[in-house]
Amino acid sequence: MSGRNARFQQWEALLRNRTKRQRRGEFLVQGVRPIVMAVEHGWQVRELLHDADVPLSGWARETLDTVRAERFAVSHDLMHELGGKADTVPELLAVVAMREDDLSRIPVGPTMNTVVFDRPTSPGNIGTLIRSADALGASGVIVTGHAADVYDPKAVRASTGSLFALPVVRAPAPQAVLSWVADVRAGGVGVGVVGADEHGALDVAEYDFTQPTLTLIGNETTGLSVGWRQACDQLVRVPMTGTASSLNAAAAATVVLYESARQRNARSPAAH
Repeated sequence: MSGRNARFQQWEALLRNRTKRQRRGEFLVQGVRPIVMAVEHGWQVRELLHDADVPLSGWARETLDTVRAERFAVSHDLMHELGGKADTVPELLAVVAMREDDLSRIPVGPTMNTVVFDRPTSPGNIGTLIRSADALGASGVIVTGHAADVYDPKAVRASTGSLFALPVVRAPAPQAVLSWVADVRAGGVGVGVVGADEHGALDVAEYDFTQPTLTLIGNETTGLSVGWRQACDQLVRVPMTGTASSLNAAAAATVVLYESARQRNARSPAAH
């Protein structure tokens, strides 16, 4: 494929148009590690695009040979347009089907450790939070409210593939999540709801994260919504000693997740 035909315009829309991504139920994945992770974790790859004008690496050839998907040879220039980076041209891109936004995908139980990101405006922050959640042992991520898109290319890239390893679910409003929390509690899992807030009553290290936990991270500018604040069992703060008034939302989430992982590792039998 060397021209900007209807199929190319569909791929381009997956990059730039959230509504069309949602309508088609698919998104474009850029980068070796994200494509590898999507395949490894069993996501449905619908289409594979490869650079028609250069010799392919062993990895790209193997992916084309082993992944069941429709394949397209695309000109170098058009791959550059779809690659998202000014200085490099991807040899392979993947069109991947979205997973269902169903809270039943989030694991529950005594080790439950789920993060809620409320109304994030930055796709990069969503991806960074998902990456931290995966690295620090969270069991899932929920993105609530009118938010940036989990499947935006910037979010997918920033997650460095962790989007495919961790259940990530979008929910329209706190009510849907709180109803799910009520069901989890009714099922015998005493999940605590803790919000990160610069005016929290406790330092983050003073909260018991070894219990089943739902950790809330607020919008980058306005923090947690009133609905989420009211739902919290406790608000915790990250102690700061410098002149900064607050942390970036994804950075704050990483600090809280690290403290949660630290406590859980200290409490585990292997630690003694």
